[in-house]
This record gives sequence, C-alpha cells and structure tokens, in this order.
Amino acid sequence: MAQVVGMEVSLAIAEAARLANVDVISAYPITPQTHIVEHLADLVANGELDAQYIPTESEHSALSACLGSSAVGARTFTATAGQGLELMHEVVYVASSMRLPMVMVVANRALSAPLSIWGDHSDAMAVGDTGWIQIFVENGQQAVDNVLCAFRMGEDQRVLLPVMVHVDGFHLTHMVEPITFPELEEVDRFLPPYKHPFPLDPDKPVTMGAFGMPFIYTETKKAQYENLMASKKVILEVWEEFGTRFGRHYHPVEGYRNEDADVLLMIMGSFSETAMETIDRLRAAGRKVGLVRPRLWRPFPFDEVRQMTKDAEVLIVVDRAISLGGSGGPLCALVKQSLYHEDKKPEVVSIIGGLGGRDITIDGFEQIIDRGMEIVQEGSDKSGFEFFGVRE
Repeated sequence: MAQVVGMEVSLAIAEAARLANVDVISAYPITPQTHIVEHLADLVANGELDAQYIPTESEHSALSACLGSSAVGARTFTATAGQGLELMHEVVYVASSMRLPMVMVVANRALSAPLSIWGDHSDAMAVGDTGWIQIFVENGQQAVDNVLCAFRMGEDQRVLLPVMVHVDGFHLTHMVEPITFPELEEVDRFLPPYKHPFPLDPDKPVTMGAFGMPFIYTETKKAQYENLMASKKVILEVWEEFGTRFGRHYHPVEGYRNEDADVLLMIMGSFSETAMETIDRLRAAGRKVGLVRPRLWRPFPFDEVRQMTKDAEVLIVVDRAISLGGSGGPLCALVKQSLYHEDKKPEVVSIIGGLGGRDITIDGFEQIIDRGMEIVQEGSDKSGFEFFGVRE
C-alpha cells in the first residue's frame, strides 16, 4: 500500500531514485541540490540502497562517470544545479549524442554574475538544445512521480536518451510536503530492469563517440533530432501507464480553469501553483482568465500549445529566464513559433520575472495579467518584452 510521508522534496527525490533501484549515483554537491545526493549517500552507506556511489571532484567528472556507467548497462542517476550544470555542459551533449539513458534532477538555480544561489530557469534554458528529454515539475509529488517516469522513458529501447527533471531550487527543493510513495513492488512492475542493447563489454569491444568526419556529422545530427522528436510518443505512453497504475496523470501541457478563458497566463515550474491562486481570485471576481503550464520542455509540445491556446484572445507568457540580446523570453519565443502560421491565435505578450529567486506573489501575477492586457490594448510592439517588478 502507498505511504504518505511529510518530507523535504530533495529527500523525496532521493527516495524516488531508491525506489527506481538505481545502480550508480555519480555526484558532486552544489546548492540547492546538495540534499538530494547527501541523502542518497546515506541510503547507500546504511545498506538501504544497493548501489555504487561515486563522489567526484567536480560536476564535469560526475557526468563523465555517468557516461561510463550507463554505457555498460547500469541504471544511472545524478543531480546538479546552476553553475554545476554549466560545468557539465560539455558532457551534457555527449550523453544525448551517444544515446546513453540516465536521469539527472536539476535544482534550477540562477547563473552568475552576480553570484546567486537562488532559483530561476536560466540554467534550464542554457541546456535546452543539448538533446535531452526535459520535464518541469511544480511540487514534490510531481518530482517523485516524474523521476520514476524519466527512467522508464529514457531507457525504453525506442528512445535511449538521458532525461532531466527540472525542480525549482529552494522554492521547491527545500519545502516539506506530503508525498505519496508507492510500494517498491509496484515500482518494479512499472519500471523494468535497464538493458542497453549495445553495452560496453571488454569481451566484445566497440567504439562509441568516435571522430565524425564532415560527410557523416550532419546525418548523425539529423538522426539524433528525429529520435528526440519521436520520443514524445513513448513519453505519452509512459505518462498514460503511470496514471493508470498510480492515479496521477501527466500531460505535455496542462491547463487550469482555461476552457472558456479569454485571457491565459503561461508559466512553468513551482510558481504555477501561486498562479493558480491568482486565477481562482480573478474567476471569483468574474474575470475569464486561465492558466497554461507546459510540463514537457524537450521535445517541445508545439501541437498541444496550439490546441490549448487557440480560443484565447490574449496569452501572457512569463519566463523566469532571459535570452540576452535575443527574443527576451525563451519559452515565449517557442510559443510564438508554435502559433506563427495559425490564422486563429491569441495576442502574445512576453513578461520576464522571478529572476534570481525573486518571488512572484498572487498580487504580482494579477499585476502581470493586468499589464499584459494593457499592452495589447495599447497596441504596443508585442515582439518585445517587459520586465516585471523592476525597481526604478
């Protein structure tokens, strides 16, 4: 029988890795991710998890060790945050290009400078094009569930890709929440043992990640792109089966009170739950507003975004990261791409907020919605963006 336990979300993520029966944890501590790998170290040291724990000298080394463990067929887990993810950056590309399944939880953290240990989505946006399946979660339960789903997705032999699960640093990682944990037997039925079809074997040596001459490099990248896009079918299958087994359902894009909304707000991650409170308040006041929350960041759910926003008049996209010198909001840029050829589509407004750990309150989201509607009514240049909450 499933157990409900009040637990810090970081520790719950580690418990999810234990339930997944991981073989190897390769890790380096960095705020606000450290509690995840600390708890896993305790579980291994106490004999509660039969796994190899590799404490490395850096995040680059941590992910490099993950390459080797996944390549020999070991179920592999790691976690990082912010600057640590950036130190991994070179190796992040290698994991996806070599089709090596592993799960990495990213405790999202703002990138320097100035130095910040607090959360936003700048680290996630920096690795958006690295070829990993990427999922955003809003609370601890979703984090636990999607760590389990991530192993199932990435290890499917139709996929064979690494998966990132993005969890807001501090706003979520350090919160204590009630978590429903399934029994180990239930997880074992959902998550079969990992078996890489082409494992490294000293008795059958192969070359992996070899030098690619120009005549083959483009074809390799095309195949990689097509494989990542094709993984969406498996992702949907896994979420559907998880919902059937455990009663909690996940989708590439999820809405909240959005069916008849004239105005939609869009945001990813834990701030979505604060935004829901705002939607409830405005609905009670008679305003037809709703919320859209993308969960699948890569491969990006273009079709679902179009379908969920097509009947709205205004779509206000809040990014917790900025594309410097570019489009402003990375999420908004992909939303605009999704809608570019549509005849029926909302006016799209880009707002940048919640950077460097700054909160957006219920009142703040109401101000964002009001400002977004003002921008549309003023006929402003909606190809640009605005910062929210900047002190003059």
